[in-house]
Amino acid sequence: MSWTDERVELLKKMWGEGQSASQIAKELGGVTRNAVIGKVHRLGLSNRTGGAAPQATGKPAEATAAPQPKAKEAPKPAPKPVREAPAPRPEPVVSSPIPARKQIIPAGQPLPPQPSANEIDPAALAKVSEIEKKSKKLSLMELTERTCKWPVGDPATEDFWFCGLPAQAGKPYCEAHVGVAFQPMSSRRDRRR
Repeated sequence: MSWTDERVELLKKMWGEGQSASQIAKELGGVTRNAVIGKVHRLGLSNRTGGAAPQATGKPAEATAAPQPKAKEAPKPAPKPVREAPAPRPEPVVSSPIPARKQIIPAGQPLPPQPSANEIDPAALAKVSEIEKKSKKLSLMELTERTCKWPVGDPATEDFWFCGLPAQAGKPYCEAHVGVAFQPMSSRRDRRR
């Protein structure tokens, strides 16, 4: 359906008469209520004065209306001060180029060495290797909110599994894996030096 000049004129006429968007859509046919509302807004007709159009009652209007006494005009309120728009914010200056995204490794390919491995406490790593020997080796579908969700192995291989031991309250991992995943900032800084 296209908005022809005739349809637009009919829309303007019916809108001016106070008819609803639904009534106009029904009269025009092939157009929805929302399409009528959108067209009304694009045409700048959205502000109606006085609400709905008066209904025809068949009674003749009074020929002469009784003159009403003039009421005193209320004093005009002082004009409100005009606020200036805030100055536009300058665009941020980017001093360095956007870092490139990490390369995606295809499934079945060996993972590169992880740079964060030397940041982990050696005692925590020893504890993890002992715990992983006792782990339940669950699949993704076997995990619950009470099991450790620490992934072990390469997800692209069949040897991939999750720890599955009882998780610490409020944490996604068991005690050993929490020790690796959540380390205090100060101990990480000390190991880097």
